[in-house]
Amino acid sequence: MSFTKRTGILELGECTGNLGFQDVEGVGSAAESINANPAEKQDSAAVTLVSDAAEEYTQIKPYAGMPKEVLLLYSSQARYRVPREILFWLTVACTLALVALTITVIALSPRCLSWWQISPVYQIYPRSFRDSDGDGVGDLKGIQEQLDHFQYLNIKSVWISPFYRSPMKDFGYDVEDFQAIDPLFGTMHDFEELLVEMHNKGLKLIMDFIPNHTSDRHRWFNLSRMRDPHYKDYYVWADCNETAPRPNNWVSVFGNSSWTYDEVRGQCYLHQFLKEQPDLNFRNPHVRQEMIDIIHFWLGKGVDGFRMDAVKHILEAAHLRDEPQVDPNKPPESVTSEWDLHHDYTTSQLGLHDLLRDWRAEMDIYSREPGRYSGLWVQHLVHLWMANMPKGQWPNWVVGNHDKPRIASSAGQSYMRVINMLLLTLPGTPTTYYGEEIGMENINVTDSQIQDPAGKYNASASRDPQRSPMQWNDDINAGFNNKTNITWLPVHPDYKSVNVEVQKKDEGSVLAQYRFLNTLRQSELPLHRGWFCYIHSDASVFSYLRELDGLNRAFLMVLNFGKESAITDLSSISELPDQLEVLMSTNQANDGKVIKKSHILTEAGEGLVIQYSTHTRFNPNHPKQCYVSEKACYLGAIDILYKC
Repeated sequence: MSFTKRTGILELGECTGNLGFQDVEGVGSAAESINANPAEKQDSAAVTLVSDAAEEYTQIKPYAGMPKEVLLLYSSQARYRVPREILFWLTVACTLALVALTITVIALSPRCLSWWQISPVYQIYPRSFRDSDGDGVGDLKGIQEQLDHFQYLNIKSVWISPFYRSPMKDFGYDVEDFQAIDPLFGTMHDFEELLVEMHNKGLKLIMDFIPNHTSDRHRWFNLSRMRDPHYKDYYVWADCNETAPRPNNWVSVFGNSSWTYDEVRGQCYLHQFLKEQPDLNFRNPHVRQEMIDIIHFWLGKGVDGFRMDAVKHILEAAHLRDEPQVDPNKPPESVTSEWDLHHDYTTSQLGLHDLLRDWRAEMDIYSREPGRYSGLWVQHLVHLWMANMPKGQWPNWVVGNHDKPRIASSAGQSYMRVINMLLLTLPGTPTTYYGEEIGMENINVTDSQIQDPAGKYNASASRDPQRSPMQWNDDINAGFNNKTNITWLPVHPDYKSVNVEVQKKDEGSVLAQYRFLNTLRQSELPLHRGWFCYIHSDASVFSYLRELDGLNRAFLMVLNFGKESAITDLSSISELPDQLEVLMSTNQANDGKVIKKSHILTEAGEGLVIQYSTHTRFNPNHPKQCYVSEKACYLGAIDILYKC
């Protein structure tokens, strides 16, 4: 490196490392430029000042620290501009492709199941679930004390029978105040605490909604019978004679005439249930609004949904004509039972569905017996619903409840498990009445013990046997009430062996199997979203498939409702593999067994859940045997459902 000082300018020469800078085309080397005489140098400088700045560096290669003029010059060259543009448009294309894919996935994905479709609905009869204060009657605090039971069962939705303020003529279904809690069950504060705790545990609360009628102690009825201008048409009134109060031949569900004479008003009022339960007049727009206000009241508190009671009775024909008799030759005066008439004018009247749709729209605002059972008969019952259900709708299934005998009593203890298996593997939402998960049975109730109003009218119609206290453990009163020896109905004598605590310790218990099936149902797409296909039924066995297009696993159910063991031959079902493995049997000893599809042995009351792998679907070739609420397919590559 050499440098000299001339006329005050430091001569760099070899110090310049950029060769392009040293050898500019058409110009001498940098050293020559520097060694030029001053006059020439001044002329050159003048030219440089006049010329464009970018032109000065036409041949200079990019280097660190270059001025922006050089950077802009080179960024516009093809070898730099073209890759940059390619990269830009690739980024745009990828972004658009990602947006398109997202939109496609959203458009093709089936809608998510609602909360009421995911889990069985567990019904609580509050008088009988858990007594927290020792008065012999279950209450809201008692329900709160047992919320862990639902989590143990993997239950998400709980329906609580009525706890409104009521004279209890029909144990809460005669409502005196739709916006108050009956003291028998607690306070509004108790309810609010229960609701908060349920939501904290991820549970949904469904209330019983009773729109058809009120108690005769309701404020509306008292004002209506006084002919208050606003309330006079809140109920269904008709002229009648005090000595013969029968405007027509309509009969109550509980028997005898549906009409009762009211001395205060001097007319008869309609009651399709007890005389203490007058029917509301839903042709009055004020009544409709009252019910909407009640819905808003409870939804505003955070209630998740409603179970509608006595829906088909809500509207009656305005003409009030006699209903046709089942037996036309029967003397009219002997028509005293609901079974004596065809209910053409008192049930399912025109306009009922519009009313229900209106209520649903309001709710959407807040959206956030052995021997009698056989395979053919069960398939008939299932098909009766599935074949008549509107396309795309969601079924629900109920076997036992507060008005019907318990499963173990009506079908027999031997069939308890297989019926639970049926309910939890059919498409739709199963409903479980409290105690069915442990196989509770009806109790025997003597005439002196009858509490049910229907039973007091007709002992054989009493619903008390299926309403006995819940059996939690083998403690006093089965753990329903451990403070006093008082229960509103007797506890079943088998409570020491049939209770939650005992069955939790037994992997083969009714409770354990219920819990397993419910968990399986919620975790397996074919069981809660897939196709339902009949494949076999005979005098004993009902068998069906649950499968999902695109998913390589499916489930086969083989349920024996007969009185004897049976061998089922499914060799004609080509879509099934020859060898099958039992995932679960109601007889625990058969869990995990490998069987042939041509020889599937089941004992009386036994049910099998069989999981198998296949790439061949049954439903495409058997459309008349298969049903699905909303068709969806599975794409395993990215683990999503899509509309197909």
